[in-house]
Amino acid sequence: MSFQLTCPNCGVREVADFAFGGERSTRPASAPTARELNTYVYFRRNVAGPQVEWWQHRSGCRAWFLAERDTRTNAVAWTALPADAPAAALEDGAGDA
Repeated sequence: MSFQLTCPNCGVREVADFAFGGERSTRPASAPTARELNTYVYFRRNVAGPQVEWWQHRSGCRAWFLAERDTRTNAVAWTALPADAPAAALEDGAGDA
């Protein structure tokens, strides 16, 4: 199913102009254990519903930004550069259904 995303710099574009970067997760501490690093790299919640994700505008300004997208419908609630993202979106568990 195709949908549109709004690049914070360039405006509304077809999703084909963007690269999906995965769901947003919190980085482990500066010296993570092997288990913490493994969990960060390989394990995702993969929720059915709203989740905060990374996207890159590969066919435009090449900026990385965050978007909250409902994985069931592809409805996009908001998009923002990381510095402008809602504070609640940067907390652990943000976007869980």
